Amino acid sequence: MPRKSRIEIAGYYHIINRGVEQREVFKTVEDFEEFKDLMCHYVKNYNITIHNYCMMSNHYHLLIEIQQENLSQFMRQLNMNYTIYFNKKYKRSGHLWQGRFKSWYVTDEAYLYTLMLYIEQNPLKAKIVQKLEHYPFCSYRYFIKPKEIPQCLKNSWIVEQFQDNVEEIKAFLNSKVDTSQLQEMKKASSLVEAPNIEKRQEELEEEVKKLFSNIKDKTQRNSLILKAYEQGYSQHLMAKVLGITQQAVFGIIKRGER
Repeated sequence: MPRKSRIEIAGYYHIINRGVEQREVFKTVEDFEEFKDLMCHYVKNYNITIHNYCMMSNHYHLLIEIQQENLSQFMRQLNMNYTIYFNKKYKRSGHLWQGRFKSWYVTDEAYLYTLMLYIEQNPLKAKIVQKLEHYPFCSYRYFIKPKEIPQCLKNSWIVEQFQDNVEEIKAFLNSKVDTSQLQEMKKASSLVEAPNIEKRQEELEEEVKKLFSNIKDKTQRNSLILKAYEQGYSQHLMAKVLGITQQAVFGIIKRGER
């Protein structure tokens, strides 16, 4: 029975791929760097934006954004060329990856923010390091050193939103991850139908407009921002409805949590 074709629509995707039989696919610093260089090379060919990445010894996570229906082509090039490099270096043959890569369409802004934290915090979860800045194979290492950031990350969400404000980047990417929420989001993502995505976003925007329809002053507005955030509404959506920047919304939430 032939494999089902992937449904690819423009937007954000969380990608995971593992080594066959969970074997190591990155053995040395050179291996990690080779994969990163290949990734940065091929995103230019396919007009893809990398937002976050994390490479562990036997798997990797990517958060990318596509403009066209070319996700499978990009991943095929990346995985195939890294396999050629790895097999030649370690004098082996055969498959390197455990089947096809797994992908989840990012259905809303709340899922997007949670994914950024989850991906960058993988080394913490695995107890490889105690601080994110101690792990060299995630995009976090570049976000906190803006002068070293490669071209392929310069259009990432973190850079676009925070520019070179390292303290705000650290505060955001070290926020607590609700893993149970992430699982629910993944489940919803796998069930979503493309025509329903835009409709749901419009419904959410109307809900937020209604929530903020009668605000009288900044104190009430800030209180409602905290309340809406706790209910799961995204910072991006609130910023859009209120006509303020997302960084302003993020600041209000951080101050409120203290």
